[in-house]
Amino acid sequence: MQLSEVIARTRQYFTQVTGVAGPIVMSDVNKDVFEKRFRQENIAVESPGVEKWLKNMTYDKKGLIHLFSWSGLIDANMLLSDLFKVPNLNTGQMEPLISALTREEEEMFKNMMRRLHSIFQYAMERDVRVMVDAEQTYFQPAISRLTMEMMKKYNQDKAIVFNTYQCYLKETFNNLSLDLEQAYRQNFYFGAKLVRGAYMEQERARALELEYEDPVNPDFEATTEMYHNCLKECLRRIKFNKSLGETQRIAIMVASHNEDTVRYTVRKMAEFGIHPLDRVICFGQLLGMCDHISLPLGQAGFSVYKYVPYGPVNEVLPYLSRRASENSSILVKLQKEKNLLGKELLRRIMKGQVLYRPQGNYIPVGAVPK
Repeated sequence: MQLSEVIARTRQYFTQVTGVAGPIVMSDVNKDVFEKRFRQENIAVESPGVEKWLKNMTYDKKGLIHLFSWSGLIDANMLLSDLFKVPNLNTGQMEPLISALTREEEEMFKNMMRRLHSIFQYAMERDVRVMVDAEQTYFQPAISRLTMEMMKKYNQDKAIVFNTYQCYLKETFNNLSLDLEQAYRQNFYFGAKLVRGAYMEQERARALELEYEDPVNPDFEATTEMYHNCLKECLRRIKFNKSLGETQRIAIMVASHNEDTVRYTVRKMAEFGIHPLDRVICFGQLLGMCDHISLPLGQAGFSVYKYVPYGPVNEVLPYLSRRASENSSILVKLQKEKNLLGKELLRRIMKGQVLYRPQGNYIPVGAVPK
C-alpha cells in the first residue's frame, strides 16, 4: 500500500515541478524542464544527489516515462527508501516520498521480488503465460507498476506476463491506454487480461467512509461499455501492428462469462481483420462455468482457457463466491447448460456417438503459429 502511495505522491511532485497535470508518460516533458525549474529555485543541479536523480530518470526521445528507475528497483539490490527520493523545491535536499521502512519491511519486498522473478523466469523457460491478478484500487497502482516492469524484462520475445484490468472502474480505459503507450515506447510485448471486476461493494464502502469519489462505474451497462472500449482499443492497436508485420506485439485474454461480450469480441475481431489463428486473442472462463460458450469457441478455432482455482478451501471458496456474485444470472446460465447438455446427450445417442471426442490443434495465445 505504501508503494501505491508513492506513485500518487510522484504524480503530485511532477505536477508541482512542471505545472503539467495528468500522466507523466503522456506529458511530452523532458528532464530539461526539471533542470530549469531547479535552477529557478536556486537548487544546485550539479550536486551529487540531484545530478544522480536526474540521470536515473526513465525517458526516451518523446519525453519522460517515469521519474524513477523502476527497472533498477526490480533488478538491483536497491532499497525502496533509497530509490524514492526527490529534490525538495524549498531546501534542495533529497527527501523521501515513502515513509521510513524497517529492515524487515525492506527484506519482505526483496523476498517478494525474488519470488516474482522465479515465477516469471520459469514461465518464460516453459513458454507459459502468467496472469497477474488485480486487487482493490488502493493496492492496484503498485501491482500494475511492478507488473509493467516485469513485462519490460520478460516480454522481450513474446507476451509472457499479463496485467489484469478491471472494467468496473472508471479509470480502467485510461490506465490501459497508458500501459499500452509505455509498452510501445519501451519496445516490449504487452499482455492484458480484461475482466469486469469483483470488489465493487468494498470500493464503494471505502469511498463513502473516506469521503472520496466512488471509483466504480455507476451500473452494469457502463461497465460493459468500459469493457468493450478497452477491447476495441486493443484490437485497434493489434490491427495496426499486424499491418507492420508485428501481429504478436499485443496479446489479450477476454476473461468473461458474459455471452454478449464473447459475441461482441468475435464480431469485432472479424471487423478488425484479426483471425483466431493469429493467436493474439484468447478467452477464459472458470472450469465448470459457461462450458456452452467455451466449447464452441474452441471448436471454431479460438484459444480458450478453462481456469482452475487452486488452494486451501477457506481461500478458494471466497474467490468462487465473488465470481458467483459477478455473474448474478449464474443460476439461469446453469439451467441453460443443463438443457444444452441434455440435448447433446440425446444427439449422441441418436447418432451413435456416445464416446465422441472433438479433436483440435491447440496453439497458446501469443505463440507464433508454425
